[in-house]
Amino acid sequence: MQDKDLMEQELLTIKGICDLYLHGTMEATTAEVHMAFKDALNESLDIQNKLYNLMKEKGWYQTDIAEQNKIDSAKQKFSAQN
Repeated sequence: MQDKDLMEQELLTIKGICDLYLHGTMEATTAEVHMAFKDALNESLDIQNKLYNLMKEKGWYQTDIAEQNKIDSAKQKFSAQN
């Protein structure tokens, strides 16, 4: 495996971990458990952000710039639902 492949796999893994911690936080039945999941979620989100930034810096994670008309269309769509 190349570095890019390893980083992609790590990013996918940490995203899955964040999802689990988020659900654990929402479903926690005590303040202590809630805080433990919340702390773990925040740490995992920090790791995810660092991985994302590193991959973007190396050109391994491409993002598209949203067109203004698509942004406006989405705003209209969701504001009409409220």
